[in-house]
Amino acid sequence: MQKLDTVRWGFIGCGEVTEKKSGPAFRLIEGSEVVAVMSRTLEKVRSYAERHDIKKYYTDASELINDPNVNAVYIATPPSTHVTYTIMALKAGKPVYVEKPLCSNYEDCNRINRVSQQMGIPCFAAYYRRELPYFQKVRELVQAGTVGEVINVQIRFSVPPRDLDYNSHDLPWRVIPDIAGGGYFYDLAPHQIDLLQCIFGPIIEAKGYCSNRGGLYKSEDTVSACFRFANGLPGSGSWCFVGHESAKEDCIEIIGNKGSLHFSVFTYEPISLFTEHGHQNFVIENPKHVQLPLIRQVVEHLQQKAICTCDSVSATSVNWVMDRVLGKF
Repeated sequence: MQKLDTVRWGFIGCGEVTEKKSGPAFRLIEGSEVVAVMSRTLEKVRSYAERHDIKKYYTDASELINDPNVNAVYIATPPSTHVTYTIMALKAGKPVYVEKPLCSNYEDCNRINRVSQQMGIPCFAAYYRRELPYFQKVRELVQAGTVGEVINVQIRFSVPPRDLDYNSHDLPWRVIPDIAGGGYFYDLAPHQIDLLQCIFGPIIEAKGYCSNRGGLYKSEDTVSACFRFANGLPGSGSWCFVGHESAKEDCIEIIGNKGSLHFSVFTYEPISLFTEHGHQNFVIENPKHVQLPLIRQVVEHLQQKAICTCDSVSATSVNWVMDRVLGKF
């Protein structure tokens, strides 16, 4: 595609994630600005545009996509809408940066990839943890051989229900499979799976066992899975979204023949290294706006100053793993 000297973003969606994690980052990068925003609710989008000094706002996604001043689109809506908005933008010749997961199912990811390839227009996915200093340190420690040869990987995640989960008449969209693709597993596990694939390569086998133990909503609230990477490394994971407070955990453990490494994905607890030499903690600070490092890569890619590999193709493999674990195919 043609080089973009200045990337002029249009936002589709202006929810919570855009307020701090991503939205401000688009303005902090040289050659990047936000020129339009869209939400189906007029009052919401007008308020967002005024608070963030965005000149144009729309309630129709097609109008934003076809705005001649918009030359790139950021999609921050629930996953079920990603495929439609992304393909609309790609067919309009505009590159896309879309929130994770890429889609609510693996097949829709493939549809995006086909259109992206046909149009020659890139699509990027917001797996921003890849580029955060905290996880860069994890990768550095693994690649430096601090735990020796890695022989097993384990994901352990447990949280109590949220207050919103008890309101059966107005449940959060993240537990409605038709919108989210699954329950909280489909919202949170993508980051964990993507990080592990960035460190160890693609997962080529995956299966899981899902259950609803809390009865608060219809989607799965407890998941156990096992998987294998292309290099032969086995791994496993357990996720519980209705556990007791005493069982609360956010941990990935990398087990090697010379030690082990423990880190969190969502709470950024100190990275812990255990070897024959003892225990060492690493406290790594992340930027205020956590998507900033990845968004900078995306902008520089569009400016032809760098290459961003966090694209829709790499994101599709995450959906493949999740759909296998949930038994979708």
